[in-house]
Amino acid sequence: MTKMGCQMLWLPLALTLMMATVSTGGSIVEECDPGDLKGLASFRGGIHMDTSGRLAKWVGRRCCRWQGVSCNNETGRVTEVHLPGFISSVDFVFQSQMEGWFSPSITLLTSLEVLDLGGLAGLSGRIPTSIGLLKNLRKLYLYGNKLRGSVPESIGKLLKLEELHLHENRLSGFLPPTLGCLKNLNALLLHSNRFTGSIPASFSNLTNLMHLDLHANSITGHIPQNIGDLQLLKELDLSDNLLNGEIPASVNNLTSISVMYLDANHLEGEIPFPSNYGQMPLLGFLRLQNNQLGGKIPPNLGYLVSLQRVSLENNKLEGAIPSSLGNLEALTELYLNGNKLSGVIPKSIGQLSHLILLTLSHNSIQGPLPNEMSALQNLQTLDLSFNSLTLNSIPRWVAKLPSLSRIYLAGCGIKGQIPDMLKSTPSPIQELDLSANDLTGGIPAWMGSLTQLYSLNLSRNHLSSSIPASVADFQELGVLDLHSNNITASMEHVFKIGTSFPGGSLTYVDLSDNSFTSGIQQISVGTLERVVYLNLSHNLQEGKLPTSMEKLKALQSLDLSYNKFGFGLVEALANLSHLETLKLQRNQFTGRIPAEFLNLKNLKDLDLSDNLLVGEIPAGRPLSDFPQSCFTGNTGLCGKPLSPCKS
Repeated sequence: MTKMGCQMLWLPLALTLMMATVSTGGSIVEECDPGDLKGLASFRGGIHMDTSGRLAKWVGRRCCRWQGVSCNNETGRVTEVHLPGFISSVDFVFQSQMEGWFSPSITLLTSLEVLDLGGLAGLSGRIPTSIGLLKNLRKLYLYGNKLRGSVPESIGKLLKLEELHLHENRLSGFLPPTLGCLKNLNALLLHSNRFTGSIPASFSNLTNLMHLDLHANSITGHIPQNIGDLQLLKELDLSDNLLNGEIPASVNNLTSISVMYLDANHLEGEIPFPSNYGQMPLLGFLRLQNNQLGGKIPPNLGYLVSLQRVSLENNKLEGAIPSSLGNLEALTELYLNGNKLSGVIPKSIGQLSHLILLTLSHNSIQGPLPNEMSALQNLQTLDLSFNSLTLNSIPRWVAKLPSLSRIYLAGCGIKGQIPDMLKSTPSPIQELDLSANDLTGGIPAWMGSLTQLYSLNLSRNHLSSSIPASVADFQELGVLDLHSNNITASMEHVFKIGTSFPGGSLTYVDLSDNSFTSGIQQISVGTLERVVYLNLSHNLQEGKLPTSMEKLKALQSLDLSYNKFGFGLVEALANLSHLETLKLQRNQFTGRIPAEFLNLKNLKDLDLSDNLLVGEIPAGRPLSDFPQSCFTGNTGLCGKPLSPCKS
């Protein structure tokens, strides 16, 4: 055939191809590849609800025109499927949802490079065992669904994979060692699943990895000794697992690391990093709390000058706080509470000019507090509770810190009256804890001027007198704990707190172990719809419970035990549908247990013992679920679980 003949033969073929390919948006093909069409149709068939309406538009055979589908211009094959749960535009963000089964036929799309089905919330099923057929896949997003089962071994065949996001599902089983074959991977997010077993040693092959997140699983064993081989790693999160053993020294080789979370495991031994100056130079966020780490806080920690937040709380660290921590000029939050630290707070702490939060509670730190701490001009939260400080009085500089709004000095040996200097601090106090000290006198009337106070804990002191009327001026108070004092008279002013707040501001109230004689009737005056916990036990209150108790709509725990309340049990208590704990023992209640108590379906803890109740215990759950001890001491009471009533 002549050259001209070949050209003439090629011309109609080219025209045919051009007619078969119509470009709209750059990659739309008239006819869908049969395999791709079958895979997409099967996926659509497995979904029975799509709140976005995208799949309803998947009609005909021109799949490259379908919403969320992209194709290659030249081959016509599907290369990308984008159906994320979050749909965003310039004007809004919409959370869509799909419910149904993840069809394994999706692996028929063998030219697929991106598969995004993340955040659909209701996608169930398993990751197909044939997932390895998608050899061109670069990004796989299946997070935020209800996928179950294990990650198939064949996932190791996706050698081009750069991002794998399987987090927030119900996946289980061991992590397949074949994940270590994915050498192009830069993000591996498997957190918030149910994975077990150990971290495969093959993970050290993932030398391009920048983000590794396995938190909130049940992974056991040790952190791989060669984890330091991942020198491009920026973020490492292994928290909230069951890891044990020591932190490997190779973490010193993580030269790019900026975030390292190893908290909430069973790690032990000493903190092995940094071993030299210049290591881990970018580390800004370090969480090691809730482990069993021991030894001293390494002085070399002061080399990590990029640190902004450090949490070493709830370990077994001992010895003195190293003065080198004063070199951490970028530090904003330091958590050292719940250890065995001793000695004095180093003066160098005053050099942390950006520090916002400092918590050293539950240690054995001794006083005096260094005056250099008065230089912490940005400090908002200070917690020195339960140490061996024996302060006697609150240092005056504490009340002069310009940003301080949360003060926790429980168990610090503070004596005398609540100091007036707290009345006018530069920054309004929002949380104040002076519990477990030796405070005497009454609650000062000026306390009501702390109008931004949210939490007040003065429990376990020697406070006396009555509650001043000015406490009714607390308009944002949510937590009030005055238990174990010698406060007398009426508690009525407490129930007037936060009345301008919709539903009231109080959520937690503990006035137990005092000498209150009245005030519960004033519940009808206040707005207490948000109170979850109310403890008025071990007081001297008497009389009948007010029917206005039913206003406590959110109440989950009510303790009125060890008082002198009498008369019948009010049916209003049965309207507290969220109630889980009800303790009324050691009072003088009379009459029958209202049958309406059977409506308390959430009740888990009940005690009506040692009253003057009579008659038959209403038959049925939840009352029948409680042991005899919950009803004993009522001589006229009978019926299950007590002895049968006499006919």
